[in-house]
Amino acid sequence: MKLVVLGVLSISLLLLIYIIFRKKLGLGWLTVFGAHLALSAVAIYIVNFTGLAAETYIPLNPMTIGTVMVLGLPGVALLVGLKITLLG
Repeated sequence: MKLVVLGVLSISLLLLIYIIFRKKLGLGWLTVFGAHLALSAVAIYIVNFTGLAAETYIPLNPMTIGTVMVLGLPGVALLVGLKITLLG
């Protein structure tokens, strides 16, 4: 089973590399990805330590940062709403 998973991951990695170089994306997408990653972490940090949402702490982990990267600032509102609704 581990060999099958390793094979699928290897083929996926090779295909992703092929797509990046075939479409001539270059390395510019890494800059955009890094900027989105940093801004997402900063947005969650601001919510946690400014008290915008009373007594609400959103952990900085890959899932929360990924949510904010994809959804933007509405993603922060979504996480705060989920935290208040489910645990409040």
